[in-house]
Amino acid sequence: MFPLLRIAAVLKPDAKTNPTSVRIAIYPDFAKLHTHSGKNTSPSPLASIASSMETADFSFFSIPLISSIVGGLLVLLFFADYFRRRRVEISTLAASATQQRSDATKPPPSPSASASVAASKKGHQHKPQFHSVVDKSHTRKHHHLDLNTLKGHGDSVTAVSFSSDGRNLATSCSDGAIRVFRIDDASSKSFKSLRINLPAGAHPTAIAFSDGSSSVVVAAQMLLGSSLFLYADVAAKPSGDGNQQAKLPLPEIKWEHRKIHDQSSVINLSTASATYGSADGSTIIASCSEDTSIKLWHGKSGKELGVVDTNQLKNNMAALSQNGRFLAAAAFTADVKVWEIVYSKDASVKEVSKVMQLKGHKSAVTCLCFTPDSEKIITASKDGSVRIWNINVRYHLDEDPKTLRVFPIPLHDSKGLVSNYDHISVSPDGIILATTSGSTLQWLCAETGKVLDTADKAHDGQITGIAWAAQSVPVGGAPALVLSTSGSDKKVKLWLAPKIHPS
Repeated sequence: MFPLLRIAAVLKPDAKTNPTSVRIAIYPDFAKLHTHSGKNTSPSPLASIASSMETADFSFFSIPLISSIVGGLLVLLFFADYFRRRRVEISTLAASATQQRSDATKPPPSPSASASVAASKKGHQHKPQFHSVVDKSHTRKHHHLDLNTLKGHGDSVTAVSFSSDGRNLATSCSDGAIRVFRIDDASSKSFKSLRINLPAGAHPTAIAFSDGSSSVVVAAQMLLGSSLFLYADVAAKPSGDGNQQAKLPLPEIKWEHRKIHDQSSVINLSTASATYGSADGSTIIASCSEDTSIKLWHGKSGKELGVVDTNQLKNNMAALSQNGRFLAAAAFTADVKVWEIVYSKDASVKEVSKVMQLKGHKSAVTCLCFTPDSEKIITASKDGSVRIWNINVRYHLDEDPKTLRVFPIPLHDSKGLVSNYDHISVSPDGIILATTSGSTLQWLCAETGKVLDTADKAHDGQITGIAWAAQSVPVGGAPALVLSTSGSDKKVKLWLAPKIHPS
């Protein structure tokens, strides 16, 4: 067996040459070499070399040179290992391709052989380690109420709104555009649509129809604060050719207001046709900011009609009753404040005064909605309950609103905790309450709170908006109640209303 040599690098400065030079010396790890017989003989050639190496004084090498040599060796080792693994992969792929070709040339097995193979594998099956995207899409269950999906949005859809006749659907998107879809048949494969790009730098956060179906008002966040724009003549004509994009002149901004809530963003917009008292049926718009302010606007002229302050740290949302009489706000506290809009004889807004406060929840109210008759309010709270209030009371005689029903939120997360509702909306007939929590959509009986149906993954992300069509929409030729939802997954979906079976 050959003896080992010990190599030592002596790091010591040399004043005559380079002060950072390295002296390399090689020392033998033995004193003498022996022959196979064990007797001392004359030194072997290897011993002579070792003896000369012991006393040799090698040249000096600088540290950067040695570092470069070591680095080069490491790079060579890396590439050698890389090409070795590549050869193994190529060999494996070639073997796999050969096996597939051989399998393709084999005749199909007989039924008896197939049965025997299946029997042998019955008790020894393995789960596949890889699944393609196509497989995932095929295995995803389609909810039976999922009617259609409106695509084409370039970013998260922030809000959705139906026109009063249910035939136009407006959406606002974070890509800086709003879109109006013509819904002649909710089950159609294509929809005529109109895209309107907002002014540069505007990011729409909320949208609603004004004056029936002819105009849309959109709230957008800009550099200096939130703005309000109204576009007229946006309703698409009934589609007969099935074109997806309507070739119409783009609507222009009829009126606009800048910095309407200072630097605060608009959370939601609510509209109503004012028909109560001496009102003339004009559209009233409520813009709810993320701070504590709520402003009222005239839909046609854009005139500011009033402003209220909830004084509750921050707002969650606001809503107008369908007849334009009441304004209610869900905010940081457990109480819900309600204002009455008083109209003058000339149909103008005389004042907006606080008339009642709904007390009963133990935690913040996350969302609310009015019933179609404008006489009740439904609220959902972080205390895990839903309450139905009767506000048709003689408040001027100090009569308090009454709690008609209280039922628990029937939705829980993976840990068993009650989920908070983000949006609630009552169907036009007042029978079904649609609710959302995260990506889950749930339908309840508005009378009892009984769960009618649930879509666990209605969207592939957060549900950002919800709206019922005010009137029945054709679905395959038959009229039906239709619900729309918007999501952060760049999609807008249409849903059929669940059927209510008499108990």
